[in-house]
Amino acid sequence: MIGIFNDCYPPIMDGVSLTTQNYAYWLNKKTGNVCVVTPKFPTSDDHEEFPIYRYSSIPIPMRKPYRLGFPRIDWPFHERINKLSFELVHAHCPFSSGTLAMKIAKQQHIPCVATFHSKYRSDFERAIPNKTIVDYLIRNIVKFYEQADEVWIPQAAVEETLREYGYKGKVEVVDNGNDFSGAELTPEQKNKARRILNIASPEFVLLFVGQHIWEKNLEFLLRALALLTDIPFRMYFIGTGYASEEMKQLAATLGLKSKVTFVGTLTNRTRLKNYYTAADLFLFPSLYDNAPLVVREAAALETPSVLLRNSTSSEIIIENKNGFLTDNSIQAYAGRIRELYGAPQLIVRTGKQASLTIARSWKDVTDEVYDRYSNLIRRNNR
Repeated sequence: MIGIFNDCYPPIMDGVSLTTQNYAYWLNKKTGNVCVVTPKFPTSDDHEEFPIYRYSSIPIPMRKPYRLGFPRIDWPFHERINKLSFELVHAHCPFSSGTLAMKIAKQQHIPCVATFHSKYRSDFERAIPNKTIVDYLIRNIVKFYEQADEVWIPQAAVEETLREYGYKGKVEVVDNGNDFSGAELTPEQKNKARRILNIASPEFVLLFVGQHIWEKNLEFLLRALALLTDIPFRMYFIGTGYASEEMKQLAATLGLKSKVTFVGTLTNRTRLKNYYTAADLFLFPSLYDNAPLVVREAAALETPSVLLRNSTSSEIIIENKNGFLTDNSIQAYAGRIRELYGAPQLIVRTGKQASLTIARSWKDVTDEVYDRYSNLIRRNNR
């Protein structure tokens, strides 16, 4: 059995949750011997082709919809998980599920892979005003990754963050995939997506998908949009988070109410695909993210992204080739959107190149993952 461990899983929708789901789905197709281990969620209704083992959890204050898991005190869960014989465990976060994965690896003398997905210091600093405590938590995260047999990162620039935290070990770059890649889009498909979403055909459509948290630079984005008084655009925000209501209030204060739509969370991937397809540009000015899955999803549907130059996320972007970069100022970001509004053919060409150079299918990624797992298991057995 291969165990995929993470602290969130659908119906919680974020990049790491979807990564966990796709790892399990495609690896199960390949091996038929995969399970997911994750905290319980009140509205979860698991009907996957592989088993999902959930343990007790409570809501995390100010981090809706995320949960704080307690696998140690969930005895029925322990009875089920202790009956399983694992060949390898893969931890996608260093908290309750990751700690459990590491414990199982030591007990069963099997390899443990740990992927570093997120900039945890930013999360801690927002919730904890004490630097000493934040530093202590970061040291514990580094200790966790130091215990893994292999540490994976989703793109090369993420290594810099790990080194800043104090990690000195080896890392392996293993890409994230997406489930939208593979098919070339036609103008008619774009028009059809717009009709389904009731978007006027000539409207300049802008899109953000992700957690509604200030760490993702969403105040910056709203203030940049407020400068575009001369452009007939429509902006869609998809997702939820602790900042959702404040974002709506700020949008109203900035006079954006008629131009900005807050869609909420979309668990229906077909409907989300329509938004990506309908959009002209994907706006992602985050300095918080490491290797955002949403940029790859947009690219798969030929929608290029506008990112901040020198951000970790922007490593995969070649200016005017497969995406767009701007300086880290509200005026520069707004100015770049305005320039691109006047260059529709550049957007189309760049979107096509994004689909060819950024988007990679989950099936392709998990074929590589399985090879890496197999090598680790063989080495461990020797």
